[in-house]
Amino acid sequence: MTIRYSCRHCNTEVGSIPFSSAGEVIQQVQQTEQEHDGHEHFIEYNQDGSLTVRCICEECEQSLLLFPDYYALKKWLQ
Repeated sequence: MTIRYSCRHCNTEVGSIPFSSAGEVIQQVQQTEQEHDGHEHFIEYNQDGSLTVRCICEECEQSLLLFPDYYALKKWLQ
């Protein structure tokens, strides 16, 4: 079981947790998601049993800090 962290803007893989203790984290994430139903989902469950967490990489974060108008756009990378 693996938890992958991927940038939600440019899809760059930021990191991963590739060991068995990821199961405990996934259980906590599922409980947290149930509590916040209706909000934008940043967690994706993959067919192979892994989990992808959508975050923001450092490069995209810097771009958003320099150009805050990008927050208004749904997709600002082409």
